[in-house]
Amino acid sequence: VQLQASGGGLVQAEDSLSLFCTVSGGTLSRYGMGWFRQAPRKEREFVATISSTSNSQAYSESVKGRFTISRENTKNTVYLQMNNLKPEDTAVYYCAASVRRQPTRSTQFDYWGQGTLVTVSS
Repeated sequence: VQLQASGGGLVQAEDSLSLFCTVSGGTLSRYGMGWFRQAPRKEREFVATISSTSNSQAYSESVKGRFTISRENTKNTVYLQMNNLKPEDTAVYYCAASVRRQPTRSTQFDYWGQGTLVTVSS
């Protein structure tokens, strides 16, 4: 399974940005999916997860109410809609896939894509 994240860029604070994760080499509907991020000089942190059937999502407290994770299994794509961005959201964002239908920890993810950089200026 290969994952490719895209959509990153440079935006201003309070702007919105959409990230995309395209999955190939596997059937997306079989995987729980997640977004993670890593800021400079910080450890990777959880952002959001979505179950394989889209009936359950989870968010970190820092993005809850601002970010929305969704998926279109027929398009093999997972999305992260980010609204009201803040400078502290600046990071490389990674998407990940888990053979678990509803993963709850980063250690439960089996496949990781290359990241996409999001930079939020104040």
